[in-house]
Amino acid sequence: MEYLATIGLEIHAELATRTKMFCRSLNDPDEKRPNVNICPVCMGHPGTLPVINKEAVKHVLRVGTALGSQIADFSEFDRKNYFYPDIPKGYQISQYKYPLVSRGSLNGVAITRVHLEEDTARSTHDNTGKSLIDFNRAGLPLMELVTEPVIKSAEEAVAFARELRLLFRYLKASLANLEKGEMRVEANVSVAPANSKLGIKVEIKNLNSFKAVESAIQYEIKRQTEVLKSGGVIIQETRGWNENISQTFSQRSKEEANDYRYFPEPDLPKLKISEVEEFRNLASTLPELPWQKRERLLTNYD
Repeated sequence: MEYLATIGLEIHAELATRTKMFCRSLNDPDEKRPNVNICPVCMGHPGTLPVINKEAVKHVLRVGTALGSQIADFSEFDRKNYFYPDIPKGYQISQYKYPLVSRGSLNGVAITRVHLEEDTARSTHDNTGKSLIDFNRAGLPLMELVTEPVIKSAEEAVAFARELRLLFRYLKASLANLEKGEMRVEANVSVAPANSKLGIKVEIKNLNSFKAVESAIQYEIKRQTEVLKSGGVIIQETRGWNENISQTFSQRSKEEANDYRYFPEPDLPKLKISEVEEFRNLASTLPELPWQKRERLLTNYD
């Protein structure tokens, strides 16, 4: 029996703004000292109020325009509730029902949505078993792009991610350095018999190089295929990638949207995109895009 893979990607990119998403703390990816670019807002102190970073919204809208997407006229932010040490408020401000950007395509891959949220803090774990948290990254503007589950191979997934990084850099929306965590790739992989419905989805988290993306997807396709051929069952879960042994490993069962208890963020206004002068005629602000440049060079210079 032939087994086929189906892959969808979730790609996060930290946006190149001067300040964080909802406060005036600096967005400085090169800061080495821990916990210096912080303030009561991004640390989640009681009584503080967030303010939307207009430049971050504009970056997402320009990316959506370049992708040929539908730009929302109405959008809003939501609270995504979960407890983890790297989110000081006990919830993350994200977008759920009304993202800024819907549909579009890149490299022949259909896109579901592009939305805006705040990044989490950075956790490190030392040899004594202690965990340390640096909140410099907490609250940085983070773009999340979700593709449709239409990718069929690891090579196709990498080609899409490379083209997206190139677009981010052309638009100056993000530096998108994977080795610095400015762009992170997560892959949803399912394997099923040919001509059958989609299999059970497994999510591989936080892939930080194109090599890791390709290797992790290839391994997961092989693992799931072997499980199915032996009569086993795939469990819906989140898995990590161990670079040292080139294998994915189980982390936790996969959450559903209702586990996060999304509801509209009460401390932020709703967005009416067409009413903001800077958000109009964004197509005229775009540079020559990568695929346009390739076409011009081929046409003019063979």
